[in-house]
Amino acid sequence: MPTLIKNANEVITLKGNGQGPRTKEAMKEIGIIENGSVLVNQDRIVAIGTLEELQKEYPELIADSEVIDATGKVVMPGLVDCHTHLVHGGTRENEFNMRLNGSTYMEIMNAGGGIHSTTRSTRQASFEELYEKTYNHLNEFLKYGITTVEAKSGYGLDWENEKKQLEVAKKLQETHAVDIVSTFMGAHAVPAEYKGREDEFVEIVINEMLPKVAEEQLAEFNDVFCEKGVFTPEQSRRILEAGKQYGLTPKIHADEIEPYEGAEMAAEVGAISAEHLLVASDEGIQRMAEAGTIAVLLPGTAFFLRAPFARGRLMVDEGVPVAISTDFNPGSSPTISLPFIMNLACMNMGLTLEEVLTATTMNAACAINRGDQIGSLEEGKKADILVLNVANYKQLQYYYGMNHTHLVMKNGRVVVKDGVLQ
Repeated sequence: MPTLIKNANEVITLKGNGQGPRTKEAMKEIGIIENGSVLVNQDRIVAIGTLEELQKEYPELIADSEVIDATGKVVMPGLVDCHTHLVHGGTRENEFNMRLNGSTYMEIMNAGGGIHSTTRSTRQASFEELYEKTYNHLNEFLKYGITTVEAKSGYGLDWENEKKQLEVAKKLQETHAVDIVSTFMGAHAVPAEYKGREDEFVEIVINEMLPKVAEEQLAEFNDVFCEKGVFTPEQSRRILEAGKQYGLTPKIHADEIEPYEGAEMAAEVGAISAEHLLVASDEGIQRMAEAGTIAVLLPGTAFFLRAPFARGRLMVDEGVPVAISTDFNPGSSPTISLPFIMNLACMNMGLTLEEVLTATTMNAACAINRGDQIGSLEEGKKADILVLNVANYKQLQYYYGMNHTHLVMKNGRVVVKDGVLQ
């Protein structure tokens, strides 16, 4: 049955010229239609405009439609969370307390905590335990209006457990309403058993893990944590270039804790995105702008680690396409509230209200190579749509720390209404 979402105060279409990521002033062009309506048939958007326009052009379809009254509300595309570590075992609240008492992220990691702690928990967890835990997390994502999530592996650090993470994500893609896009991140850390033999582990990632990921079609992207004490720029480059040989598009955790030329490398290897970038250099930012590499910024991580925020304002002004994500993970950003993350980007990175909308819809979609399907309300795109309990888009960040989601439509089907999963 067709569906008509009618008479919204504002329909935020995010429609632009082309399906690529937006930069500079284009990030502020969010395509507002006042007193707007959206017509959906099956899983696709048919048309957007005023009710009068749609009734004139599609009278028969509208006559057969189920009607959702959006009077007094805002309608916009479903949010896209383009950087998460979705599938993992355990929690790390004790490390949060340690940081509050003065320990640094890298001190905790080098003492066997951090990623190593979650690796132990993930290895111990069964497929069924990880599946159930992640399914419940995805339910919460939906309630916040997040309809597509990128999921990185990287808490197995051996083939058996990396595969387990990726297979959980693959199964959830089949069974849960949220769309999941998988990234292989076997190079998230050097496992404890390979300490002092880092190059040997790099060879295992390149020669054993990457071919199997490609052969079993478990991921689209290949990510690496390029950081002092983790993987060197040369090791990272080798892993990313090897992934390209197997059809895996490069991503990179870059310049998070110390400047390490990660942004520069992202541009050099043709990465679709560089992520974190808290301490990216001016030169790295410029190279990313020239290459069109998307900066996936993660203000929740800076907030939770009490670290300097990435220079989002400078990146936008320099022409880097910017996306914003939660970085949902158990250690440095244990939140699924992308609306709160958007507020952090406004308050601590200098992004405007319009820019964070673009950064969490169209640009986020492009960061996972989905810009032709989601990220904006346009004819022919997937009907991933939010109806929000605010009178205009400015109130989304003005009323901060709140969930404004009234209704979530995923692939043309209502999956959340009044905060309740349908």
